[in-house]
Amino acid sequence: MAQVYSDPSREDDPYALPDVEVFHVDYMENVECLSEEAQKLPASETIGWYWWSCFPGCLPDGDPFGPFDTEAEATADARKVD
Repeated sequence: MAQVYSDPSREDDPYALPDVEVFHVDYMENVECLSEEAQKLPASETIGWYWWSCFPGCLPDGDPFGPFDTEAEATADARKVD
């Protein structure tokens, strides 16, 4: 799992923490992190890259967004959310 900044301009701020976690879901290993609705989908529809708002060492703020085909796509999506 990668921690990234939703606002890349904060990466150089020594007092800022990354606030997004980007991760890959392999249906057989990580299905429990998906919403109940997503858990009911076929595996082919849930495997991929996801992101959620999450500070290091803290629980995420809600369900993950995704799936995306690549980590870069998930990161880009997280950074466009206002």
